[in-house]
Amino acid sequence: MRLAVLASGRGSNLQAILDAIGDGILDAGVVGVFSDRPKAQALERARAAGIPAIALRPADFDTRDAYDAALFDAIARVQPELVVCAGYMRLLGAAQVEAWHGRMINIHPSLLPLFKGLRTHEQALAAGALQHGASVHFVTAELDGGPVIAQARVAVLPGDDAASLAARVLDREHPLLLATLQLLAARRLRLDGASVEFDGRPLRQPLQLAGMELVEIE
Repeated sequence: MRLAVLASGRGSNLQAILDAIGDGILDAGVVGVFSDRPKAQALERARAAGIPAIALRPADFDTRDAYDAALFDAIARVQPELVVCAGYMRLLGAAQVEAWHGRMINIHPSLLPLFKGLRTHEQALAAGALQHGASVHFVTAELDGGPVIAQARVAVLPGDDAASLAARVLDREHPLLLATLQLLAARRLRLDGASVEFDGRPLRQPLQLAGMELVEIE
């Protein structure tokens, strides 16, 4: 499966993808990495791996729509089958999202639909949540609101602060994203309208990460 990756920061999820491809456990290839921040470490990781790395600065465009159009024109040129938002911090416009319906996923550090947007770990702690985690979902025009494919859960421990909780969630983000991509690359997952299909039938609840694999929960 041909992947395009969008990232705004360190690119740790990108590196996990590259490592999995290199180790032969993910049947995919990253054909381009794109960022809204020219100094994003994700771009450096891509260049080190010999992958096209493109940065477009929003400040160079008159409108958000113009920026989004230029970004997705660049993405289309590398002909990806799937766009992976992995720490991409800009809200994408509805026109581009709809054009890529079912071909774009995002990883978000919360158990969606809980704690959308930013500062999710602080939100979880403030709400007194006993569990927290990460979700992979198909991207729609609603912020963090697309159909959820899979989740990884971690316990919120006594004495946790945002940093300790974030570190524990990040440890599960990487295997969650990789396990989801494995199923997508094997054509076992797809978006049918607003419903996720797994092995040809509607998924009633998000798949759950158990160890390094995703399992279906009845």
